[in-house]
Amino acid sequence: MDYFTQAFLSAFKLILLFDTELYYVAWTSLKISLISVTLTAIICLPLGILFSLNRFRGKRSIQNILNTLMALPTVVVGLLLFGLLGRQGPMGELGLLYTQTAMIAGQCILIFPIILNLVIAGANTADPRIASTSIVMGANHYQKNIIFISEVRFAMLAAIVAAFGRAIGEVGVAMMLGGNIEGYTRTMTTAIALETSKGEFEFGLALGFLLLLVAYIVNILMERFNRLST
Repeated sequence: MDYFTQAFLSAFKLILLFDTELYYVAWTSLKISLISVTLTAIICLPLGILFSLNRFRGKRSIQNILNTLMALPTVVVGLLLFGLLGRQGPMGELGLLYTQTAMIAGQCILIFPIILNLVIAGANTADPRIASTSIVMGANHYQKNIIFISEVRFAMLAAIVAAFGRAIGEVGVAMMLGGNIEGYTRTMTTAIALETSKGEFEFGLALGFLLLLVAYIVNILMERFNRLST
């Protein structure tokens, strides 16, 4: 019991004293995850709206594929990109393996079906009369889309938050594509795995607390946004 108590106290001490290495690892995780979510959201948010508002052949098959990709293991994404970006891979000459760029690419692929699926699900639950009513009221095509987006904004925000949680908490892509390089590609999850294996339980525990704190702050911000928007 004394061991765990001491470990908890040491972990909180590292956090409160703003340990440089600890917070740099946390910042690296935040930066890579935020960039990944931003890039993916730019593509998936309008794509999800268009997907839900239009009918076309193969729509149900695409939806089934997206549902399957929701459970895509991170190590599979890491393995595929490792093969593409490795020295003997077709994109090996770019030298992207073990870089933050490779990690961002992996996270974008990982969270792409999450954002797209949740946006489509949210759009499908919206009142189908919104689009037709806005046209009757004289709205043009652009205005109709804006009105519809405002109705599903909570679903879009929830999709972004869920994707951020998946991105910042994943370890397979970060380890395989980033290489866990100190001061460059080491994230909170990979650092927790490394430091724990080295016996540095206190440092890994401190990173775990920071990871939970980030998730808590994101959820608080989402709740506040919902209150301001209602």
